[in-house]
Amino acid sequence: VPWYRTRAFQVCVAGFLPFSAIYIELHYIFASVWGHQIYTLFGILFLAFILLTIVVSFVVVALCYFQLAREDHRWWWSSFINGGMTGILIYMYSFVYFFHKSEMNGILQSSYYFGYMAVISFAFILMFGSAGWHSSLFFVNYIYARIKLD
Repeated sequence: VPWYRTRAFQVCVAGFLPFSAIYIELHYIFASVWGHQIYTLFGILFLAFILLTIVVSFVVVALCYFQLAREDHRWWWSSFINGGMTGILIYMYSFVYFFHKSEMNGILQSSYYFGYMAVISFAFILMFGSAGWHSSLFFVNYIYARIKLD
């Protein structure tokens, strides 16, 4: 199996592509939640959320197709993990934001920040993992329903 078809590389791609779609918006959300700035573009935020869900679903379906093409039928957990990787990258970005862009310090602020970001990121892992799994389930049911047996 070539290196670009390994599961580790596909998990990284599955997280990076959707995360790059929301990177700038995520900075403004962090600045408004943790930096006491006012966020007023809720319509754009909803549009970015819908875009992110669609991108996650399409990327996970494409990676599921690549997995099925190499005759690996175990797509369930890999689809969930591929979708949930965006939540892990959001948590990793919270470290970058905390150490480089915020002015927070101290053990209480650190534990409060990283605790809440862990819960929020876990919610994103569950949400986008299930969105990826359901889109892969729909895709697999669709392509296998079209197979004709003679």
